[in-house]
Amino acid sequence: MWQFGSTGALQACSAAKGDRHLLEIIIQGRGGQGAQTAGNLLAMGFFAAGRQVQAFSSYGGARRGTPVSSFIRVDHRPIRLRCDIERADAILCFDATLLDARLLSAARPDTLIVVNSAQSTEHFARVLPGHRVIPVDGIAISRGHGLGRIVNSALLGAFARAIEAPALDTLIVTLRDEVPKLRDENIAACKDGYAWVDARLQGLAA
Repeated sequence: MWQFGSTGALQACSAAKGDRHLLEIIIQGRGGQGAQTAGNLLAMGFFAAGRQVQAFSSYGGARRGTPVSSFIRVDHRPIRLRCDIERADAILCFDATLLDARLLSAARPDTLIVVNSAQSTEHFARVLPGHRVIPVDGIAISRGHGLGRIVNSALLGAFARAIEAPALDTLIVTLRDEVPKLRDENIAACKDGYAWVDARLQGLAA
């Protein structure tokens, strides 16, 4: 069961490493999936919520389909760290095939992993024992809003609900300000992604 209490993600995610403020996030995708765009939008959402934010990316190559990583640090205070993120509090993965040994090496036992997948929570409990995984069918959500396989907004909404930050209203304002095309469709997908995870977490708590 995921245990992010009312204190919120900035405290709950980082308690195990002894820092009550710093939140470290890895977003992993493939070229063309929009992982970098998602990282930028998430960073903007945290900044709009009044947090200090550090965001940077790493590319596996210039071709579509090669791994692309975005890294985000969030804090209430100025962020002085300049090293890579070696142990993440939360991971957003755009493609379940990228949940390999390299990416999982950045996950602690308490790291929350949100993955774009139509598989069930029980499936990931079997194939990735010891990891806390929330699967989200981002493609189904996006297609339902005419976005095809563009899953950025659906996954951002899902991820924000999973880690309890930033607030959905803040994320929606960010999308409204920053998304140049299909703005209403992206906002609707974001809301549905948020609701998808909320329903699953409410079910676990019942």
